[in-house]
Amino acid sequence: MSTKWAWFMLGSFAGSLAAVVLSGMLALLCSRSIIKWIVGRFTKRLMSNPYESNIWEVVTAMTRISPITVVENSIRAASGAVIERPFGSPRKFLHFEGLVFSPAQLSVLPTQEDVEIDMTTVIGPKAKKPLVLDIPILAAGMGYGVGLNEKVKIAIAKGTANVGTSTNTGEGGFLPEERQNAKYLIIQYNSGHWSKSPEILKQADAIEIRFGQGALAGTASVLQAADLEGRASEIMQVQGEDITVIPSRHKDISSPAELKQVVERLRQLTGGVPIGVKICASAVMEQDLEIAIQAGVDFISLDGGQAGTKGGAPILEDDFGLPTIYALSRAVRYLRKRGAKDSISLLTGGAYSQPGECLKAIALGATGVYMGTSLLWAMTHDQVKKAMPWEPPTQLAWYTGSLKERFNEEEAAVYLENFLNSCTDEMKLAISALGKRALREVNSDDMVALDAWTSHVTKVRLAYEPWDKPGTNPHG
Repeated sequence: MSTKWAWFMLGSFAGSLAAVVLSGMLALLCSRSIIKWIVGRFTKRLMSNPYESNIWEVVTAMTRISPITVVENSIRAASGAVIERPFGSPRKFLHFEGLVFSPAQLSVLPTQEDVEIDMTTVIGPKAKKPLVLDIPILAAGMGYGVGLNEKVKIAIAKGTANVGTSTNTGEGGFLPEERQNAKYLIIQYNSGHWSKSPEILKQADAIEIRFGQGALAGTASVLQAADLEGRASEIMQVQGEDITVIPSRHKDISSPAELKQVVERLRQLTGGVPIGVKICASAVMEQDLEIAIQAGVDFISLDGGQAGTKGGAPILEDDFGLPTIYALSRAVRYLRKRGAKDSISLLTGGAYSQPGECLKAIALGATGVYMGTSLLWAMTHDQVKKAMPWEPPTQLAWYTGSLKERFNEEEAAVYLENFLNSCTDEMKLAISALGKRALREVNSDDMVALDAWTSHVTKVRLAYEPWDKPGTNPHG
């Protein structure tokens, strides 16, 4: 009896399986027919209907106006206010793609693989307490409260500490946990009234006096009370205020002479850590650089027009500031002209996302490279799954983000460490391919320009021009 029952069950299973397979095949055949019919009907309408009833008009319209502009204009129409776009400008400016490195071969031999490449980066070499980093990539200023939440700031501090580089407080409040977890901390001396007490400033490994940034120029920022609820408002001492304004100008700096006084005061207060300024690149940049030189700064942080931010008006992001490669090239030439290149460190920021770009910037004369947006994406890594597809990943990172409690700071710190190590190792590999042993040995003679415009901007020789100095080292 049990054998018959087993055969019955087996037959029933086989029949059910066959029915499922047959149903699937019929559904597939039907769906193919339905899809073919739908596509056919759509194509016929697309190819026959006049424009006033044809969806194709959207395509032709967007060849004149980009989808970005269409959406942003709709947001303007809905809000009637200045919109804030995250991460900076989508415009494509001249960048570093027109430069390539020249590999060492016979006249110059590649560095042997067992040679350790020295990536040491010194900021403020003439300062009493220079800031000595293990790598040339620094975390850009991203403020607590005004931008990022506590977990993200701590993750950045941990990740940068593990690779021996610095993080930056940005314009937000001074977060004690950031200082506790960071190996090196650059404190921004912003135009607001918070985080300027001697007790806080004395904890800095360097101080950056902020005047502007690439994505916002030198404009004020206005934050509503709802944007700073909780601990950030307490740290920034703005509890109960309806709005918080980060002014466009410092109250204690209205002239070059006053800047010099502030630089000297901060230097004495901190015992001699590097004191610098942060500016966005303007058409009269050399005048700004001269004021910084006269003020006796130890470093200059220069933001190109492609720099990012939590949110900025598109007109400031798209239509203000010199592109990064223009700004960097001009700044290096001016500092050399003034004989200040060896005493004043130059930090560059604005759309750096790859190790090759970072090394090219250093070859052009930068001391170090600030990364911001790229670090956020790298450290968030697969945590974006916690937000997508229903929410943007920034909801994990922003102080006001609806998903910030789901952000895992320990995982993010590891991802950031991995990213920075990977970038550094690629740069080491490139330095070996140049036949060199240290980051400080890389210079513009190690590159050629692929087009005349990049060559004109950077003063790097063109690739199609032969090396005209027989018997000399083409890599400087």
